Amino acid sequence: MTIAELVRLFAEPLDVAVVLTDCDLERPGPTILYANPAFARMSGFAAAEVLGSSPRVLQGPGTNQQATRLVARTLRGEGRFHGVLENYRKDGEAYLCEIDVRPICGADGRPVAFIAFEREVVRRRGRPSQGAAGRYRPVTEAGLPTLTRDDEPVLFA
Repeated sequence: MTIAELVRLFAEPLDVAVVLTDCDLERPGPTILYANPAFARMSGFAAAEVLGSSPRVLQGPGTNQQATRLVARTLRGEGRFHGVLENYRKDGEAYLCEIDVRPICGADGRPVAFIAFEREVVRRRGRPSQGAAGRYRPVTEAGLPTLTRDDEPVLFA
């Protein structure tokens, strides 16, 4: 069983967007190996449209290039990145995306792939009144938040 097949088993039913890439952080990489249905609902890109391309396909004119370089630098140095980037849907609409990227390591401890958990952030003034879930726009049809987090993500605009 490949890593992509294993990730597909647990990620298909999730309401959080999941993207699996290889570990090549040099341009034009990394390469998307898998994206779940929640990613398609959030971004407007079907999985088949992004497989084999770089997550950079989600970048646009408002994406902070310094922040995207920080993602790669942080993954190389610390192995994990957690922050918010401005991404673009297939139709060109901008949205803020909280991204939590973690390595999947081989037996030797080196990364063989990266897995990203992503969700759209709704920008609000001040702190949300009903806990951390108030910051996020759900990707479910029912409109219920599916994942909460008590700590604040790093925000890049």
